[in-house]
Amino acid sequence: MLTGLKVVEYATYIAAPAAGGMLADWGADVIKIEPLKGDPIRGFFDSIGAEAAGNPVFDLDNRGKRSLALDTSRPEGAEAVRRLAAAADVFLTNIRPASLKRSGLDWETLQKINSRLVYAIVTGYGLSGPQADKPAMDVAAFWSRSGMGRLTTPKDQEIFQSRTGMGDHITGVAATSGIMGALYARERTGKGRLIETSLLRAGIYSIGSDMAIQLRLGRIGSTRRRADSVNPLHNFFKASCGNWICLMPRQGNADWPALCAALTRSELATHERFATTRLRRENRAALVAELDAIFAEHPLEHWAQALDAHDIVWAPVQTPAQVAIDPQAEACGAFVQVSDGAGGSFRAPATPVAFPGNERPAPRAAPTLGAHSTQILSEAGYSQAEIAAFAAAQIIGGT
Repeated sequence: MLTGLKVVEYATYIAAPAAGGMLADWGADVIKIEPLKGDPIRGFFDSIGAEAAGNPVFDLDNRGKRSLALDTSRPEGAEAVRRLAAAADVFLTNIRPASLKRSGLDWETLQKINSRLVYAIVTGYGLSGPQADKPAMDVAAFWSRSGMGRLTTPKDQEIFQSRTGMGDHITGVAATSGIMGALYARERTGKGRLIETSLLRAGIYSIGSDMAIQLRLGRIGSTRRRADSVNPLHNFFKASCGNWICLMPRQGNADWPALCAALTRSELATHERFATTRLRRENRAALVAELDAIFAEHPLEHWAQALDAHDIVWAPVQTPAQVAIDPQAEACGAFVQVSDGAGGSFRAPATPVAFPGNERPAPRAAPTLGAHSTQILSEAGYSQAEIAAFAAAQIIGGT
């Protein structure tokens, strides 16, 4: 869909590259500008003291891109970025604003060079305020400062970390939506624009329903343990096989009789302690204990059939290993085969949006560092002699 769209990605780690990865998956030509030592996320497994065959963390967000290894601290390197931006549709970055200003790669400079440029910056804490230039990572800005970490931790339990890149990928989706909105506006006005999203803002929006309650009413209920859940039916129950089931019947009494029938306990629907929403809340510990005993009678397969037969909203609580072989995840397009560049392919997560009827070939694997340096600079108008001089002066790396 985005064939012909040229994106210059001047970014590291995950959040902004995730947006570039989505655009590349949709057909854009994404030029990834990396330091001469490479995007630090290339060394993800080394940084955690682990060994792995390949780097799926880097590959996920950088497949289909072209890599230019460039020393942008040198005037010639920064000038090369400006030349690329002059012919680009989108400039995508998560470099801190003060550094961009020093290098002449800020919005004010680049929009004078290319008035049609959509300039997308992903920050930790926004572009204004006393901490706009504060360094950030997703566990800090998205998970911790946004309130999400505390909100999702059950009362009286220790805080825990979010998983690798979770906030980054949500922020990347937000950045992608902003880029597409700005491109649409450019079609009408002929002018590019600055768009910005931050880990903090995306984190707050991700818990937006709870935050709306906080802002409007001045308080919010804590996340509770199963036995003390405000709605004991919106809960998790363990089947006899050891698998957990997420139960999410509709509000009020809408699904209560059907759920009781699915459990073959129709008498619970009119039980004096459980007949209404209020009674179930008042007697939640007793009801959770009752349901625990019922779900422990049969394995997951039994409950899957029973709950589906009564149209109850539920899902198995799966491990990533189980998700990887979930036929519905496969059927809904959650995975994609990525070309490995050697005649084979490997399986990877797909982007979260599908365009039925617009299927594309398997995405290309993520590039090696500087794999396209010469090609990209040549396309930007540099002569072979200039490119050779850059290589000799260690302004560029790769090939």
